[in-house]
Amino acid sequence: MARAYLKLGEILIKEGIITQGQLDEVIKIQAKEGGRLGEILLKLGFATEEDVVIALGKQLNIPYVSMGAGLLKPSADQNLDILVSKEFAIKNLILPLSKNMNSLTCAIADPLDIILIDNLRKMTNCEINPVVATKPEVLKAIDDFYGKRDILKAAVKDSYKTVDDFEPTLEVEAEELSIDRLIARAEEAPVVKLVDLIIKQAIDERASDIHIEPFKEKMSLRYRIDGVLHEIPPPAKHLHLPIISRIKILAKLDIAEKRLPQDGGLTVKIEGRNIDLRISVMPTIYGEKIVMRILDKEGMTLDLAHMGFYSQQLEGFRKAIRMPYGLIFMTGPTGSGKSTSLYAALNEIKTPTKNIVTVEDPVEYHMEGINQVQVKPEIGLTFASALRFFLRQDPDIMMVGEVRDLETAQICVRSALTGHLVLSTLHTNDAPSAITRLIDLGVEPYLLMPSIVLIVAQRLVRRLCSECKEAFEPSPEERERFNLGQDLIYRAKGCDKCNHIGYRGRTCIGEVLFVDDEIRSHIVANVNAQQLKKIACAHGMATLYESGLKKVQDGTTSLEEALSATIGVE
Repeated sequence: MARAYLKLGEILIKEGIITQGQLDEVIKIQAKEGGRLGEILLKLGFATEEDVVIALGKQLNIPYVSMGAGLLKPSADQNLDILVSKEFAIKNLILPLSKNMNSLTCAIADPLDIILIDNLRKMTNCEINPVVATKPEVLKAIDDFYGKRDILKAAVKDSYKTVDDFEPTLEVEAEELSIDRLIARAEEAPVVKLVDLIIKQAIDERASDIHIEPFKEKMSLRYRIDGVLHEIPPPAKHLHLPIISRIKILAKLDIAEKRLPQDGGLTVKIEGRNIDLRISVMPTIYGEKIVMRILDKEGMTLDLAHMGFYSQQLEGFRKAIRMPYGLIFMTGPTGSGKSTSLYAALNEIKTPTKNIVTVEDPVEYHMEGINQVQVKPEIGLTFASALRFFLRQDPDIMMVGEVRDLETAQICVRSALTGHLVLSTLHTNDAPSAITRLIDLGVEPYLLMPSIVLIVAQRLVRRLCSECKEAFEPSPEERERFNLGQDLIYRAKGCDKCNHIGYRGRTCIGEVLFVDDEIRSHIVANVNAQQLKKIACAHGMATLYESGLKKVQDGTTSLEEALSATIGVE
């Protein structure tokens, strides 16, 4: 049972707001359906919003303020509406009350929203001193305060203190702005600061991607953290075009081109380390959308031992990559960590005595001591053509980003048969399906049989936060269905350490098929993937499904994560 939720419940019981029976009922609903305890209490009518907010304040040791007590009233002479815009206040149910030196006191309807408080701290350059109030009272106080302050806007329009107060100065639609004006807007200090903040915050929160999207009435800002997109409080809609222009300038893209997709990149330096950003711009009906892929090569751990494979799987993987020749495939959908595992494998076997070459689309991480080539189909540099040139470069080990066609597959097989170690990826659901996929492409089984040595299928699952994961007893039905035994398993809860997500970081679950003589004999016999899987399992291969459940049993991830990652591959 979550400690914070229990404490909140105890406070409400102590105050005579709810009974123990009501708390037990709420906790059962929470365990089954999720959600916050306070929200469930309100839904069931066991407590009022004021009851829950007062108890929450006591739980977090945060003062409760109300309009009735005259405490929900911002200071009139500190230009607080310049520091926090009306749009930001309404969207996030937050009201600045007073500023003392570098400390800003704010009434917040959701004091558990640590990301919001951190965003506010970064945006205002102030330490945030939160007090708690109900949502209706915060909204009413926002309306009262900002409504009275609107007439002062003209006087302070040029006094931009935060990026959210940067407002348009031209009475024309964004599309009518000249290129010179777009560049000028993009280079103005508030926009420069905002773009820097967006990128830095994403890196601080370990995001892999930043999505900046325009819609009819607003813009959206989302970070992909551990494979899941999370909404972030966005800037005002009128800042969309300057933000896009600023990023396009940094990535050396054509700022005037808004009809066609564009790709580019840039490198930023954050806290002493260089981080690459891959930029993709796509036109939509409401303007250009940008996705920035964050490639933190200096913060990346390229160690097979830390990928998440179990000892027996890791032993087979390491044995295969140390063979003098042969074909190794990583399989799985996009975003399953295939490339990272290949990089980790290359990092483990690279030595000055080996000539290693790669052809990739794109080259995601630059590796010292390895010759990496970027595919350029527009000039005829494809996976297949690059491989043909590689064979003239005296290679020992070759890595191919992906086998997409018969020509590439055939060159990989021939290279493996002529004394080279070749590593590549395929899009198949499991390891045995890689063999049938290659045969379906047109590779002859008699050529594939002696060349292939290892196939690894993998998925990524989120790691439960080690600080707050909570043990619980699965139902008898779950124990029987998923063969969980008698042990407790863990589920996500949420705390400051994980930004109240409940997960922090990711690990892989693997299915490692070491191709022995018996598997080879069945390749020649052209058996289907299901038959190959049964044979491999009889020889000790753990399936993705089994590996996922093992991660649940050892407390690494939740049952929901494991099942979500392995759906369709039982």
